[in-house]
Amino acid sequence: MPTDLTVVLVNRPGTLADAFQALGKAGINADGAGGFECAGEGILHLVVADGAAARSALEGAGQTVRAEREVIICPVQDRPGAAGTIFRSIADAGVNVDLVYLTAAGQLVIGADDLEKAEHAAQMTM
Repeated sequence: MPTDLTVVLVNRPGTLADAFQALGKAGINADGAGGFECAGEGILHLVVADGAAARSALEGAGQTVRAEREVIICPVQDRPGAAGTIFRSIADAGVNVDLVYLTAAGQLVIGADDLEKAEHAAQMTM
């Protein structure tokens, strides 16, 4: 299952480059990413196929990995309302989504309190 890593970056030039270069040197592709500044920290979310290998590469390069969790990746059409339909179906299944960003291929990375139910609900919209 795809894995989301939460990486805490020092808010200064170069730390983002360091994180991605560490993955590249280890031969690990980040399938998607989202980064945000929060309370003075840079928070980077990465989705990778092998969370343990990515964590090892990042920590080996001095990066701080705060969390690691399984996520689902869901295709979404590039049209108005498509994501809303998916998230309504997930919500109607009683699942809370607490993480979302896009992969490089334009698919949704979704973290939720019940991944199995979320994935089933999302598939019902296709």
